[in-house]
Amino acid sequence: MSSFFPNKTTNFAEEKIQSPTVPRFAYLVSGSKGDLNKLWRTVRALYHPWNYYVLHLDLESPPEERMELASRVESDLVFSAVGNVYVIPKANMVTYRGPTMVSNTLHACAILLKRNKRAMPLIVDPGLYQNTKSDIFWVPPTRPLPTAFKLFTGSAWMILSRSFVEYCIWGWDNLPRTLLMYYTNFVSSPEGYFQTVICNAPEFIPTVVNHDMHFISWDTPPKQHPHPITINDTDKMIASGAAFARKFKQDTLVLDRIDQELLHRENGSFTPGGWCKGDPSCTKVGKPTWVQPGPGAQRLQRLIGELLQQPKFSTESQCQ
Repeated sequence: MSSFFPNKTTNFAEEKIQSPTVPRFAYLVSGSKGDLNKLWRTVRALYHPWNYYVLHLDLESPPEERMELASRVESDLVFSAVGNVYVIPKANMVTYRGPTMVSNTLHACAILLKRNKRAMPLIVDPGLYQNTKSDIFWVPPTRPLPTAFKLFTGSAWMILSRSFVEYCIWGWDNLPRTLLMYYTNFVSSPEGYFQTVICNAPEFIPTVVNHDMHFISWDTPPKQHPHPITINDTDKMIASGAAFARKFKQDTLVLDRIDQELLHRENGSFTPGGWCKGDPSCTKVGKPTWVQPGPGAQRLQRLIGELLQQPKFSTESQCQ
């Protein structure tokens, strides 16, 4: 979510002629039982003091894991100094079917917006959560397709702008809430809710880019789920230019190769960057806005450029 916490504006002429400010991103990094170390490794790889991170271990994870996560964040010197990593203290029940992944994402968005606008009240519907993880149940009657809006589907992984997140949370019209209730009874709400909201809101349709910024390795012919990424997929993954990839097995060799050759991380350290100070490196924060784009940033820039320069992008809606 780019520029989730915008800088305060000034009236100085010097500020107005400076180059554009470095954008900020907010990440929701979530996991379940047994995912503590994977989640921690992901956060350390993603971390930059200019961004924001919401961490969540769901209700299926034991209390000891959730307490350990909170303890690690609290005791980390960089996290404590910067204050941009938040752990959701009250775990939500999250399943891969039904509306819980969507509601958990909206909950994380609301936390970030509330921290930036504390005077604005927030309401979270407790009816969207359950106390136990169980499978969905089927209701015999089928629903007719809606006529007030058109349904869209896409990837469950996405990057949302701050303005669109505000629209979903504050809801200055009734569409986000109406669709949230509608998708409560869907098998795979994460693959439809945000897509349907944005593609039924005229002011946001021009902002849609039909790509989830993920490299995913599919079998030939494709099966229901992608196969785990291995060393053999590394070259294709790098050439894709995507910012993210899935899925990985825990402690697989390909993750070690990514850490060593692409991110230059050692022994679980942060990904080094222009912000890093101290000895050992990255134990203190220098200037967060000092960004030094590397080969990975250049590959990502090339991918985004290709997506935005496609002839269909300027002449046809990406909502298809």
